[in-house]
Amino acid sequence: MIQFITHSNSRYGYVEGARLALEGGCRWIQLRMKDAEEAEFLSAAKQIAAMCKEYGATFLLDDHVEWVEQTGADGVHLGKNDMPVDEALKILGANRIIGGTANTFEDVERLWRQGANYIGCGPYRFTTTKKNLSPVLGLEGYRRIVGQMKEHGINLPVVAIGGILQHDIKDVMATGVSGIAVSGAVLNAENPAEEMKRFVDSLQ
Repeated sequence: MIQFITHSNSRYGYVEGARLALEGGCRWIQLRMKDAEEAEFLSAAKQIAAMCKEYGATFLLDDHVEWVEQTGADGVHLGKNDMPVDEALKILGANRIIGGTANTFEDVERLWRQGANYIGCGPYRFTTTKKNLSPVLGLEGYRRIVGQMKEHGINLPVVAIGGILQHDIKDVMATGVSGIAVSGAVLNAENPAEEMKRFVDSLQ
């Protein structure tokens, strides 16, 4: 499983980046536009929702529970400072996907109890894509968290995130995580669609 988390750079905007990721074979897009105005976010979300339908891809909004219905998104990803998962579940119902961000086993356990469908766990290494970064986990951190989940019978998909490059995939996946999320490594590549294809192929 590979997720693409949108951002923008000097060459590509959010919508264009999502399109390139889909062209490269990614089937899970999360729209993250932290400082966007409502109109800008909704416009991008509606365009990306339509593209995801076309490609048969899952589409999540970062943070904005209140716009899931309106944009036709499949669900939402909630960071540590966003709405709690159980609250989002009451609003969206069980048919939507709700993911949560974790940095420790305690985070994972809390999200599991609240009813999260998957965990975005990181950061793997330092990354400039995200502000207010949690402590870096590295391979050892993932091994530890996945091990604790097994011990406690918590069976949720864990998606590793945070500065993951193509050459990291084999080692990261060997820790027992279910997938990875990428952002800058794809969008900042010379050819983002090709780079995404390489990531997808590395996960086969």
